Amino acid sequence: MNTSQYFTAFRTIVIKEVSRFARIWIQTILPPAVSMTLYFVIFGSLIGPRIGQMDGFNYIQYIAPGIIMMSIINSSYANVVSSFFGAKFQRHIEEMLVAPIPNIIILSGYITGGIARGMMVGLVVTLVALFFTELHIEHPLIVVTVVLLTSTLFSLAGFINGIFARKFDDIAIIPSFVLTPLIYLGGVFYSINLLPEFWQTVSRLNPIFYMVNAFRYGMLGVSDINIQSAFTIILIFTVALFSLCLYLLNKGVGIKT
Repeated sequence: MNTSQYFTAFRTIVIKEVSRFARIWIQTILPPAVSMTLYFVIFGSLIGPRIGQMDGFNYIQYIAPGIIMMSIINSSYANVVSSFFGAKFQRHIEEMLVAPIPNIIILSGYITGGIARGMMVGLVVTLVALFFTELHIEHPLIVVTVVLLTSTLFSLAGFINGIFARKFDDIAIIPSFVLTPLIYLGGVFYSINLLPEFWQTVSRLNPIFYMVNAFRYGMLGVSDINIQSAFTIILIFTVALFSLCLYLLNKGVGIKT
């Protein structure tokens, strides 16, 4: 196959992935918007005034970037894990694997679908946030870069979950017992400067902490950490997971019997 044929294969996978979540937008796009609206109402409008300002911003402004990032993480992850496991369950993943398509094209197609859903949900939640507070993007390039890297990273994480999942229940274990705790302990609703030194150190072991703070820096211009360090951590995890996904796909782990 030549380059144009590879691009056609990649585009076909991406169109399939985007069409899949766009067709059922009531299940894929609307629920995050509703859930995040509740976060803004409860934490921002009701609890926020009692907390006051944080790092010079109203509480609802401070948590808005974290809530947007939370929706991007969950949506990117969910899109890829459900789609890839569905392909395994319905036994049509073998058709792609036996086709003369490099595994990196297959992986890139799924990841791009996860990025597309993550960015779409992030945009919808951002529009919701504007009904509750003012958002002025301080560093647009950083915002876009962090969104792309984060949605890529968690699309890769979802792909790994999809590879090892053997039944539908398995695709809910990681989001429930790993992803959700990491998100809530990742500085979405607070600054780690409020925590004792020990828990600040623990927070710095959480990769989501770096993504939330990098995104908050892009939106508001404030961060609990050095922005270069945040990008370094995100890039390291992204490269590591991409390499692992490609290795598992090449080995046929969870697919070949």
